[in-house]
Amino acid sequence: MAVLTSAKPKEEAPGEGDGKRRTRGKAGRHLYAGWFTYTVLAFFTVGSLFPLVWTAIAASRDNARLAETPPPFWFGGNLGSNLQAAWTDANMGKALINTVFVAGTVTVSTVLFATLAGFAFAKLRFRGSNMLLLVVIGTMMVPPQLSVVPLFMAIAELEWTNQLQAVILPMMASAFGVFFMRQYLINALPTELIEAARVDGAHSLRLVWHVVFPAARPAMAVLGMLTFVLAWNEFFWPMIALTQDNPTVQVALTGLGRGYIPDQSVIMAGSLLGTLPLLIVFAVFGKQIVGGIMQGAVKG
Repeated sequence: MAVLTSAKPKEEAPGEGDGKRRTRGKAGRHLYAGWFTYTVLAFFTVGSLFPLVWTAIAASRDNARLAETPPPFWFGGNLGSNLQAAWTDANMGKALINTVFVAGTVTVSTVLFATLAGFAFAKLRFRGSNMLLLVVIGTMMVPPQLSVVPLFMAIAELEWTNQLQAVILPMMASAFGVFFMRQYLINALPTELIEAARVDGAHSLRLVWHVVFPAARPAMAVLGMLTFVLAWNEFFWPMIALTQDNPTVQVALTGLGRGYIPDQSVIMAGSLLGTLPLLIVFAVFGKQIVGGIMQGAVKG
């Protein structure tokens, strides 16, 4: 006959229970920033917003007032007329449409190709992978100015001068994007997950779509944001390949600075028009981008 005995609870060492309770209390406690933290954050916030605010102030004044000393530090009444002049003189409507198309196409293609190439370098084994990766990284050390002459000769032979594909094609892939995605996928994508998908019969396309892309989504969001901003602000090559008849935003802004005495207020108004779409993108998708970054940090 079995005898039922009650197990005596383990006695805790003196102070051990209190230490555990204190740890749980600290772990669940909210952390509050002090006045020094808020002061530093306010200082950097004002410093970051000052160029944008100054652009808006200069765009609302006239050229004569901007030339005075001290310069104006508050808004004037010429913002609407200056914006209208910049919109008309710089062909800004067509420039914005062209830039959205160029930056969007470059962003999608760069993120797609960089993710595929990064996955191949991170998880696939093939002959010469290390040497090929060194070649890709080595292209980042070549100044872009060295490729201008042969690139312009190529687009001239293809009769792509003053056409958007002349700007899109050279930027459709990024060595930095490949290296960035490769470094992320090394740790974020377990090899066991790939092997399990292979055992379940997933072919390469299904593996990329259902395994690689979900794991790489936070890094893809970050790379897409960086690529879109870089493509939007690209100036050197579009200035060579395009004209004022078919411009991007940066090319269109150069038309505002021509003349014996450039109107600085109109130039600032054009710069404000060219910056607003980026601000809208960050305002609409900023939460998703930051959420993707935090999701990747937690998973890592």
